[in-house]
Order: sequence, then C-alpha cells, then structure tokens
Amino acid sequence: MEYDEVERRFNKSLNEEDVLLYLRDTFEFHMKNTPYWMERRCDLDEIFNGTFEDVLSNIFKNLTIDPQLLRHSWNSFLPKGYRGRVRFYQSSGTTGHRKIVPWDERYLDFLLPYLKRGLDSLYGLDRLYKDHAPRALLHGPYGWYQEEMSRLVWAYGGILYFIGTETDGLKEVLEKEPKKAFERLDPLVRYTERVLENDTINLVRTSHQLLDFFLPHGGDLEVIMLSGVGISEEKLSEIESTFENARIIPLYGNFAFGDAIGLHKEDEIRYYPNSPFTIVIPLAGDGVVGYGEEGKMGLIVARPEILVVMVEDEIIRRVRPEGHFKHDGFADPRR
Repeated sequence: MEYDEVERRFNKSLNEEDVLLYLRDTFEFHMKNTPYWMERRCDLDEIFNGTFEDVLSNIFKNLTIDPQLLRHSWNSFLPKGYRGRVRFYQSSGTTGHRKIVPWDERYLDFLLPYLKRGLDSLYGLDRLYKDHAPRALLHGPYGWYQEEMSRLVWAYGGILYFIGTETDGLKEVLEKEPKKAFERLDPLVRYTERVLENDTINLVRTSHQLLDFFLPHGGDLEVIMLSGVGISEEKLSEIESTFENARIIPLYGNFAFGDAIGLHKEDEIRYYPNSPFTIVIPLAGDGVVGYGEEGKMGLIVARPEILVVMVEDEIIRRVRPEGHFKHDGFADPRR
C-alpha cells in the first residue's frame, strides 16, 4: 500500500462503504507487512461483517492495542521495508508518558486539503485572506504540529512565527500549580511579547490559558485557533465575547493523526477528523453508541505507514455529520 494508490482511490467524497473498503485494505496490508499486526492476524471476513457500526464494534472488540506498546515497541508498527519519508513523532506529554508513531510526510498531502476545505467552508478563511495574507504566531510542541501548521499558513500565502515549547507533564502543572507552569513557559512568554512588540499579528494558534498576552492586540486579531486542555463550551463562549472581531476556531490535536476541525454549535463543540484515515467514535458496553450518547473515545488511525486501534480515557459524545463534513463527529471531549 502506497500513498500514490491511496490518492488514486480517494479523489471523491467517501460514503460508509468506501470507508470500510479502505479500512479493510489497510488492515490486510498491515497484517501481511507490519511486525505487530503479523502476530495479530485474524479472520477479517468476520470483522468486516455487518453494518458500519457493526464493523467498528468488531474492530474495537478484537483488535485494540495496548497503548503502552507505543511507548516501548513503536518500531513494530512500521511495515517491513517501508519506503517513504518517515519521521517518528511523539505525543506532547501534556497528559502522560509519551507515545511514539511513524508519520510519512506524504500524509500531510491529505491532511492539509482536509483542513483547508473545512476552514474555508466553515470559517471563510479563503475569503478572509483573498486580498491580504496571514501573519501568524503559533505556540505548541515540535513535530507534526509544526509541520502541519506551517503548511497551512503557507497555503494562505502567509508567514509565521513558530514558538515551540516543551510540554511534557504540562497539563498537570497547569491544573495544580499554574504559577510554576508559567515559570516553565518563560522563554515562550518572552519571545511572544517580543514578536507582538515588533510585528502586527493577525492569526494566532495557542491555548486558552495564554490568550491574555494577546488582549492588548485584540483589535489586530482576525483568527484565533485554540487547542490544548480545558476548552469547554462555556470557555469558548467567553473567548468569543472577549475577542469579538476574531474568528474563533477550536481544533483537537493528536500526535497520531494531527488536527480535527471543530465548530461551536448548539451549546457544544463538535470535532470532525480526517476520514477515512482517522476514525473517532464513542464506545460503551458492547460497542459503538448511538447519536447523542457518550462513551470512551475509540480511535482508529489507518494509513500506509501506521495502523493503531486504541480506546482512550477521554469521554466523548457521538454527533451526526454536519455541513461540509459527511461523516460522524464527536463532541465535548473530557477526561
């Protein structure tokens, strides 16, 4: 399985049948070529039997991995002899010990169009930046995030400042000792203040805890992209009222699949990942829950260079397709 083949197959909008065909082909490829999955071989005819929800339930019942393996045995998830531009990226470490997965650079060729189409459709960024370009300032971890966001800003003709930071264990410190957390972030704070003193920034990506730095420059901000811990519907409403002239865009970032685009609707924040490469669905009891119901986050990341099936600790709610997105989403993730 190569990305050239994937590109030929997915040049159109996908229905549930298309997604299942892609998932089956991906499982077959990894069970023949990837060390971990070669030992987990099973009858895929039994797994891929029934409705879309049936198949997903079967996958999570039978093929879930131990997340600890991504901390100690990540090499076993890269196919043998895989030829591509692969980097091993690690999780940010904000919520626990870091996990590691391979990323082929080619995946960004599929992630970027998903992001741009969604942002243009929901937030009109193509119209906003038709006559001028973004000047962006981005906070966050090094790795996939830096690559993805750089390409996204460049796609709108913009330039950016990337202010990377060490995030290992940051979530716990922010919650229990916020003063200590800001001491750890001192280099980020100083560089941010320096940039804002010397340039006019109109696009920001940061966590909501750091938005106070931008209050004196709120009139310049056109777009605020938010990610990180603790973004509730109430907090998002508060930010929208504070930065009235900016388009507030929630994003859900994950080290294994990049960003999922969010939208604020009907008193909840809904996220829609990049299907079919990423499937996020809530699970409870025997399998997939119904619309509007909550469960633990079930995650499938299925690409030529990586296949993982995990159940995360976060609780999410299943939501229906919305507007531009033709597949299910999830709402209000929380731990």
